[in-house]
Amino acid sequence: MTDSNPSSQHVEMRRPFDDPAYKALRDGDREAFTAFIANRDVVDFSCCDLGGVDLRKVDITSIELHGARLKGADLRGLDLSKHSLDGVSINNARISGTLFPRDISADEIRMSLHEGTRIRHGSG
Repeated sequence: MTDSNPSSQHVEMRRPFDDPAYKALRDGDREAFTAFIANRDVVDFSCCDLGGVDLRKVDITSIELHGARLKGADLRGLDLSKHSLDGVSINNARISGTLFPRDISADEIRMSLHEGTRIRHGSG
């Protein structure tokens, strides 16, 4: 039997190296990142490897994160309440003060944080 829930299936990580905004974010160059996304309505980093990235001082309003790998990322103090985090993994991320969407249970967040499972919306 196959599971039709995409968050439970293997997700192929994207590494859009041809996107200068992605490279700037990975390199920790916030000023360059901000300049590269200035005229974009949406920054599609869905299913991207953003492991270890410090997102605290980055405007993440227009960033699509669903399916992203945020292992070890610094998410402290971020408001993620309006983001789709379906399929996101936050294994070992720093999440103190992070506001998650209401439909993601605390157990779901803990499982992703400690075990690396992918977050499923509305699973609590």
